[in-house]
Amino acid sequence: MTELKRPALFDNLRNIKVPFEGGVVNTLKAGDLISLTGAIYTGRDQTHRRLCALLDEGKPLPIDLNGQLLYYVGPSPAKPGQVIGAAGPTTSYRMDSYTPRLLELGLLATLGKGSRSMPVREAMKKHGAIYMATIGGAGALLSKCIKKSELVAFADAGPEALFRFEVEEFPAVVINDLEGNDYYEMVSVRGRSQ
Repeated sequence: MTELKRPALFDNLRNIKVPFEGGVVNTLKAGDLISLTGAIYTGRDQTHRRLCALLDEGKPLPIDLNGQLLYYVGPSPAKPGQVIGAAGPTTSYRMDSYTPRLLELGLLATLGKGSRSMPVREAMKKHGAIYMATIGGAGALLSKCIKKSELVAFADAGPEALFRFEVEEFPAVVINDLEGNDYYEMVSVRGRSQ
């Protein structure tokens, strides 16, 4: 079996420690290519629905979201000798109806693929959060950046459960920054002007 090689695109990225420290989120701008090292949490539709249901019931959440990053992923099962299976991003707009509420709790960043709705972008600006994207269709390659996976909550949701990943040099691009800039729009305008 051929070993997946790390593309040169991953080299020389600004490495950011997660959870975020010392106002680093304030320094990130739309279009910045970065890599993430440290602890992140995961969640897709079911995790988001359940977190909001707990909030509705006045119950505590299984994690403190303040200062954290949520990666929109539903990883496939690990094969023998692997930490995790393929772990590519889920389309982010599927979480848009839940995101503003979680941002109110201090969530500093989300990570997925695709663009966010205007209400989410406004909520990010209001609460001082950013949105990043990673490479869609490269789940097997991205899984190589995940060094540890731990189930945190909602085990019955399978791959949509809440996990804690330890990541190392996980690649991402900042799409929405604290100033409200959107990298997809910036690229689109540049493309039309050429």
